[in-house]
Amino acid sequence: MRLMQSLQPSSSSGSGSSAQPKNVEEAKKKKYEFWETQPVPKMNDDAPIPRDVNEPIDPNTDVAKVRKEPLPLPEGFIWVAMDIDKNEELQELYTLLFENYVEDDDNMFRFNYSRDFLQWVLKPPHYNTAWYVGVRVAPKAGATKPGKLLGFVSAIPSKIRVYDKTIAAVEINFLCVHKKLRSKRLAPVLIKEITRRVNLTGVWQALYTAGVFIPKPVSTCRYYHRSLNPKKLIEVGFSSMSRNMNMTRTLKLYRLPEAPNKTCGVGGQSLRRAVKGDLKAMYGLFTAHMAKFDLVPVFEPEEFAHWILPREGVVESYVLEKPNTSTKKKDIIAFFSFYILPSTVMNHATHKEVKAAYSFYNVTGEEHSVSLVDLMADALVVAKNTGMDVFNALNQMENEQFLKELKFGSGDGSLHYYLFNWKCATFEPKQVGVVLQ
Repeated sequence: MRLMQSLQPSSSSGSGSSAQPKNVEEAKKKKYEFWETQPVPKMNDDAPIPRDVNEPIDPNTDVAKVRKEPLPLPEGFIWVAMDIDKNEELQELYTLLFENYVEDDDNMFRFNYSRDFLQWVLKPPHYNTAWYVGVRVAPKAGATKPGKLLGFVSAIPSKIRVYDKTIAAVEINFLCVHKKLRSKRLAPVLIKEITRRVNLTGVWQALYTAGVFIPKPVSTCRYYHRSLNPKKLIEVGFSSMSRNMNMTRTLKLYRLPEAPNKTCGVGGQSLRRAVKGDLKAMYGLFTAHMAKFDLVPVFEPEEFAHWILPREGVVESYVLEKPNTSTKKKDIIAFFSFYILPSTVMNHATHKEVKAAYSFYNVTGEEHSVSLVDLMADALVVAKNTGMDVFNALNQMENEQFLKELKFGSGDGSLHYYLFNWKCATFEPKQVGVVLQ
């Protein structure tokens, strides 16, 4: 089975256009007038950054020098801070993204971020409402309704560890400009405005991802896809059958058990959905696990709880318990999680949506009483029983251990990781522990 999907979440390109460069060779032929003015590594600088260099590109941290007023916009447009607690404004943001955000190169699929998903991603602990930056059409005199929302970009607070340094940063997401306005060059203005607003709070670094090359990735991970509903995926053009295969053989190849059976029952182990009372044990497993990697999030307990606790239709987490003979209780020895991001199927008579699970954080514990392969085999069954059509994973962290074994196929899309105003050696995918939605 050859997998065709190339959609990636957290894209900061905002267009998904096939005209965008997707590899180093293409990227070096392109001029980056905007990015040449920004504190990011230059595309044509081929000299590798030494491992002992891990520092800001622009060391200036004087908030007093940051512009106090918003940047000027073309005539007829105004800045707004979107209030996503208001249903009508959340609906406007949903509509803008649904109609204008990331599509695959063949315009067959488009991300369909649910309203609940947007609330989850945009409202972690300590979020800043000034960082939900929108561009509207300026309302006419006497108008009772705001002008149409035509652009958006967001930032959320984040701490990240880059090798041995932990830095205060933001994660940039949902950079989106209405298709009819892309000739207005609004995207660079949105980037500069969100940078200004973040700088006013004394934060100078950012982390973001994109499916296209811009100056200059610190790492590139590849997407892999595991079919859960191969018949539907083939019918909508998400994937195609390999040579010498037919539908019967394909269905047999990707068949899964009706219930998880790899981790359960061994020594009394049991798998169940995570609850609030599990958070302390899960957090301990998570922090120990992330010490293995070099580009990682640094979560406080309340942040970890926000990201990992199950939310219907948004994120799922399951814990594996093992009886403890000394305490007569059960210890949590592993957990897996995935978030749910469907894609709208464009122009198909029968199928309107592909439901995709994205691998999030998966931890087996230091004693390795359960393998990552077995844990993720059960995650596939849970995802299928949750109604998912495909399970997506990047080749980051330790994911290479299970990708081939569990019949994941390499997709045709990569996800590039970027750091704004930070210079460091690049990361291999196995060093990357950050998962952005």
